[in-house]
Amino acid sequence: MSPQAKLVFTLSLILGTTMTISSNHWVMAWIGLEINTLAILPLISKSHHPRAIEAATKYFLVQAAASALVLFSSMTNAWDTGQWDITQLTHPMSCMVLTSAIAMKLGLVPFHFWFPEVLQGSPLITGLLLSTIMKFPPITLLFMTSQSLNPMLLTTMAILSAALGGWMGLNQTQTRKILAFSSISHLGWMAVIIMYNPKLTLLNFYLYALMTATVFLILNTIKAMKLSTLMTTWTKTPSLNTMLLLIMLSLAGLPPLTGFLPKWLIIQELTKQDMTPTATIISLLSLLSLFFYLRLAYCATITLPPHTSNHMKQWHINKPTHPMIAILTVISLMLLPVAPMIITAI
Repeated sequence: MSPQAKLVFTLSLILGTTMTISSNHWVMAWIGLEINTLAILPLISKSHHPRAIEAATKYFLVQAAASALVLFSSMTNAWDTGQWDITQLTHPMSCMVLTSAIAMKLGLVPFHFWFPEVLQGSPLITGLLLSTIMKFPPITLLFMTSQSLNPMLLTTMAILSAALGGWMGLNQTQTRKILAFSSISHLGWMAVIIMYNPKLTLLNFYLYALMTATVFLILNTIKAMKLSTLMTTWTKTPSLNTMLLLIMLSLAGLPPLTGFLPKWLIIQELTKQDMTPTATIISLLSLLSLFFYLRLAYCATITLPPHTSNHMKQWHINKPTHPMIAILTVISLMLLPVAPMIITAI
């Protein structure tokens, strides 16, 4: 793909995201979502591999269906109330349809089936965009309509996402699919709290995006698409593998790393809202995710494969780590001590 085409698609992504997050009118938000979808499709299918074409087709069909539901929901609400303002969503049917539409755009259970397949068919950098930037506009729409959403539906989808995201990631050997199920699990944590403290959802999303971006950039540097490749990269880039170990533990939410902060605040807020059973269930379900993060960390740093591997052992390289990876790693690991300042800011 030529640099000019990449520039056009990147600028379109920025434009679509900015339009959606800054608009008050449903039609403008919908246009922003459509621009985003059309801009990412060439980036998914640029390798012209059949799997990439399949991923782009699945992504287009799912996002088109979700966008149609967003438009249908806003039109139903406008028909009933005469309001096109995003924050004035009051019609019960519109609220239900919008919750389903945004769940489909994000990949929340039970609308999650497309996400692992699309991520598996995309290059790692496109996977990074799909897991972070492409989720920002739908999360913003959820944030703006959080007072109108159906709490029972959202909590059920959140718990199912945390459960299935952890459970289905257990047996995966492809790093991109593991990160897709990790994303579904994290979305469960974001969805469970958005009714009660929307700012916590945004904080969780920002920290998740930082940590996931770091993981994708590291995997892209060491070119590790599956666990068997990851097992042989210790000799090539020991520093990056050590960073990957720590960031995996941070994504799992282990103290004293950054990933513990949003989980701690969400459990605290759920307890304040007299939702202790929900907090207990979602905390226990995060143990499933912890298992596959530990598996990734174990493969990356602690062991070489016990059987004869088909992959050639790679020799150490002296290429310096990219500054962006170093900065993101520091943020992904060391924000917990400044938690009081972050809590005051939100």
